Amino acid sequence: MSTDQIMQLTYLVLLGAAIGGSAIIAGRSNMGKMAQQAAIWALIFVGVIGAYGLWEDISNDVNPRQSIIDDSTIAAPRGNDGHYHLTLEINGAAVDFVVDTGASQVVLSQQDAARIGLDPATLDYSGNANTANGVVRTAPVILDQVVLGGITDRNIPAVVNGGAMDDSLLGMTYLGLYDRIEISDGRLVLNR
Repeated sequence: MSTDQIMQLTYLVLLGAAIGGSAIIAGRSNMGKMAQQAAIWALIFVGVIGAYGLWEDISNDVNPRQSIIDDSTIAAPRGNDGHYHLTLEINGAAVDFVVDTGASQVVLSQQDAARIGLDPATLDYSGNANTANGVVRTAPVILDQVVLGGITDRNIPAVVNGGAMDDSLLGMTYLGLYDRIEISDGRLVLNR
């Protein structure tokens, strides 16, 4: 422990002794009730310390999120919906994706296309895609800059879905740039 930490601990012990001493003096006529209240506060204090210590585990269970392992490796836990989700920066805007190895292309919803600076109304919906909901029209686009963790890619081909779509899909035109894609123990790891 450093000198500063020892001084802080000393201060906290003295402060606790002063507060505890004053509580004992004030409640000396009713020591049983005071002991009960002290036990309740001690349990609350222990509970807060336990929750603080487990906060990272709890928050990862409630709201799983991606993490950067190093400049070339990204990991993402399986989401509560059973899918893997990644947030990429596209042309300077954060876009949430569902990782879809069954999608041959990166597919943007019209809302996400507008967020990254594309006007869905002016795009040329000249392509078709077979989806679980049938055939939809698609507009080919090029994503100028795509950033995931410490990795930046340029000129990534993608399509904008002409139909209704809840989430954008991170397909193989992007995933294929990685040397290794591994899914194990409820975790997706992308590595270049």
